[in-house]
Order: sequence, then C-alpha cells, then structure tokens
Amino acid sequence: MLKPPGLMGKSSKSMQTKMQSLIPKKVQDFITVSIQKMMEMIMNGSSLLTKTETAYNISLGESDYLIEHTFKVYDKVAIAQGFGFGMGGFLLGLADFPTLLSIKVKFLYDCAKCYGFDVNNESEKLFMLYIFQLAFCSDQRRLELFPIMKSWDDTRPKEVDWELFQIEYRDYIDIAKLLQLLPVVGSIAGGTANHGLLKKLKTTAMNCYRLRVLQNSTV
Repeated sequence: MLKPPGLMGKSSKSMQTKMQSLIPKKVQDFITVSIQKMMEMIMNGSSLLTKTETAYNISLGESDYLIEHTFKVYDKVAIAQGFGFGMGGFLLGLADFPTLLSIKVKFLYDCAKCYGFDVNNESEKLFMLYIFQLAFCSDQRRLELFPIMKSWDDTRPKEVDWELFQIEYRDYIDIAKLLQLLPVVGSIAGGTANHGLLKKLKTTAMNCYRLRVLQNSTV
C-alpha cells in the first residue's frame, strides 16, 4: 500500500489525465452525477436485500474462511456475466458496467457482515465506498487513501469526492475492460477482467476489515 508509484503507473496516469482534460466540463459533471446516483441506488438496493441480523459473531479466522467461500460464488457470476456480455461486443459490453458494479457492491455488503459490521449503519456504507476507491485507484491516489483507511475510526471523512471517485474508477477499469468491447474475443477478455477486478476487491476488502477488527480488539 505504501509502495511509491512506478514509472509505468506514472506514465499511464499522465496519459489518462491528458485524455480526461479533453472531455468537456459538462460531460464530466454528467458522468459524476450518473456514477453517484448509480452507486447510491445500488447500495440502497443491496441494503434492502440484506437481512436484519447483519453482523456475524464469529472469529477472524472464520470470517476469512467465509469470505473466501462467498467470493467463489460471486466470482462465478461475475465471470459468466463478463463472458456473456463480451459475446455481444460494444453495446452489451457497455451494459456490463452497472451489472458488475452491483456484484461488487453486494459482495462488499457480505464482507462487512462476515466481519461483524452493521451494513445498515451509514458510516459503514461510507467505509465500503472507501474500500471500493482503494481497490480501484491509481498508485498516487492509493497513497492518499491508505492513511485514511488505516485510522478510520479516528479520522473518518464525512463524504465521498464523487468526481474523483468516478475518474479514478473509470481510469482503472478502462484498460482491463477495453478488449471486452470487441465481438466474440471480448467474451474471454470480459470473463478474465471481471475475475481480476472482483479478486482485487476481495483482497482489499479483507485486509481493510482485518485491520479494523484487529485494531478494535486491542482497544
């Protein structure tokens, strides 16, 4: 997490920033609001689908085991979805974006529940959004986010910078999902990309929640 950005990371981020500057401000604002509303709708929907008894009272080791088992289920769905949408080329490739977003958010809800956190608490929803950002961001942004996550219960922010959220997320998945827009070939690329993105989220989420559980156990 504290590793400084490498040459490749700096170069790709610089290129993406230049491309970003070519997009008109009105378009940027529209994308920001669209992503924000989409995330809020998905999170509210996931909250409704979550049972009232949200938190499991189990050990850290049991939580880890449960998450690994849960991930296998979500991973199969994500791969199948990427494969299916990838077969259709550009238009169906675009449809994969909100669907995969829903899978990621629902998986985060299950992660929070497995580690004993109340997913109906607004501050926990904010924590999930920051996990999401930490998983899918540039090396530079990661260095800014990690200290916040490391001392979350002491320095938790009040809101999300949605403009930065959408820019970082789009830049991160652009390369991973680009090949999915090609007909037929996109099916393999889509399934592979979805697996990699969900696996990255799992690793990030597990370590973020482990950190909080261990910190709370020593208080």
